[in-house]
Amino acid sequence: MLIDGLTAWLAGVPDVRLTGWAVSVAELLRTEPSPADVVLLEARLADGSDPVENVCALVLGRRRVLVVTAVPSGDLAGRMIEAGAGGYLTKDHKLETLLAKVRELATDETARSPRRECVRPVLSPQEHAVLLAYASGMTLAAAARSAGVRPGTAKNYLERVKEKYRKAGRPAYTKLELAVRLREDGLAI
Repeated sequence: MLIDGLTAWLAGVPDVRLTGWAVSVAELLRTEPSPADVVLLEARLADGSDPVENVCALVLGRRRVLVVTAVPSGDLAGRMIEAGAGGYLTKDHKLETLLAKVRELATDETARSPRRECVRPVLSPQEHAVLLAYASGMTLAAAARSAGVRPGTAKNYLERVKEKYRKAGRPAYTKLELAVRLREDGLAI
């Protein structure tokens, strides 16, 4: 309903258009063909993901983020701005205010710096080897053979890698999400 309403409203606005939508940040990062100028982000997504981690993942993915939410500003707003969001609007603002902020962010040349915790995790050489093999499309068993370890050990390495990315505010749960993190961090060959 919200997407349909926003699409209909933006149909009359020549310089702003809705290019897509996703139910989670992970889905957006996985499926967005080319980054939008500005990502409108609801603070509380249905998948239960952490709002600050979501901003961090988007900013690290070189997206400009405008939080548009029903959650009143306060501590959460401050933490999301600190993580790199370019603005925080509650849904009781006029649509013209939303447009003005979208236009401002779309032309903003200032690079947003994510919070300190939003950094590339440090991986051991073994973790990197298993991750690289696995994220390139190999099965867990093949990745283990490639890295010269047992499948159980490879599985443990991958779990540690996922935990490190989660703690860095950039969760990656699937093989595809791990491949995205490798590319974002310049760790892929």
